[in-house]
Amino acid sequence: MKSINRLAAIGLASLLMTGCGFFGDDGEEIKPNPLVSFEQEKKVSVLWSSSVGSGPGSKYHQFQPAIDGDKIFASDRDGSVYGFNRENGDKLWQTEVEISIVGGVGAGFGRVAIAGEEGEIIVLSADDGSELWRAEVNSEVTSPGQFNQELAVFQLINGKVVAFDMVSGEQRWIYDAQVPRLTLRGTSAPIVASDVTFAGFANGKLVAIDNVKGAAIWENRVALPKGRSELERMVDIDGRPLLVDRTLYVTSYQGRLVAINPFRAQIVWAQDVSSYHSLTHGFGNVYVSESNDAVQAFDRGSSASVWRQTELENRGITAPVAIGNDVAVADYEGYIHFMSQTDGHFVSRYKLDSSGVYGDMIVKDDVLYVLSNSGRLAALGIQ
Repeated sequence: MKSINRLAAIGLASLLMTGCGFFGDDGEEIKPNPLVSFEQEKKVSVLWSSSVGSGPGSKYHQFQPAIDGDKIFASDRDGSVYGFNRENGDKLWQTEVEISIVGGVGAGFGRVAIAGEEGEIIVLSADDGSELWRAEVNSEVTSPGQFNQELAVFQLINGKVVAFDMVSGEQRWIYDAQVPRLTLRGTSAPIVASDVTFAGFANGKLVAIDNVKGAAIWENRVALPKGRSELERMVDIDGRPLLVDRTLYVTSYQGRLVAINPFRAQIVWAQDVSSYHSLTHGFGNVYVSESNDAVQAFDRGSSASVWRQTELENRGITAPVAIGNDVAVADYEGYIHFMSQTDGHFVSRYKLDSSGVYGDMIVKDDVLYVLSNSGRLAALGIQ
């Protein structure tokens, strides 16, 4: 499913997509798990729904909404960027940037950032969508730009992280990580704190970058390549790191889930798990969407597996998000699955859009915001 769509390399013709499934090493087609029946314990309601142009499309993408204050932002692939009222979905503004967008939107500190497939970066005002500045980089930016009070930071698909002055657009620094030839399609999005940026790379390393000089403060290897072939040795970090209570959590494809003390650059604990998704947390757990689309909860303190939900395997799920007492993922058919944070059993299911959902969902004030592949932006509640 989606993990195969993310493979960006020549010579992977043996991995043939066909319909909703793909062929394994033994030639047998692997199909998504069918939906299981269960008693709905909670009701999902649509608080509002708005249209985002032609949408991100059906090809693999990392488009997701972004929130800044009382506004929510989204874009389609064809160059339309929108600002909405987060409470009622009213459209506040629409801007045509006339580029093919690949990285979705990032937002913060009154700014909205988008990036194009030719390496264009455009930063807009969150108030009215007017263009503030633009810059050129030498590679695609497939993940949303990130902000702090001074910097706009973008992670490029070629292994570079570039920081610009948030106001003027002047380039401040570039950090360049050497990445392998074979990587997943896409990149992690960095965490940009006041004085340091945490970024994960396709070489399996997590790096802390000084926000003044752009130099590495420390680096830690999250995963070690194993196997003989390049495909077997791929240990890409594609999910955004998670910072909770002074601990960093990060996953890697064909690697590990690792908890790191960012002040000492020490690994606190590690568990073998393969994931290319971002993480979420709640109830003392960290939640992982595995690369085979199982969902697993790990205790943040002890690293013990609390529960593992396998009924969604091969359904192309998104990263998990925590909402209330539940954790939710969306899938390639547009279903949103809600599971109990306590033991992982299903509590509800809602079909948003048959076009599917590839981009990650976000939660703010117990409201779930979802952007479908066809461009439906919806705010959902569950009770």
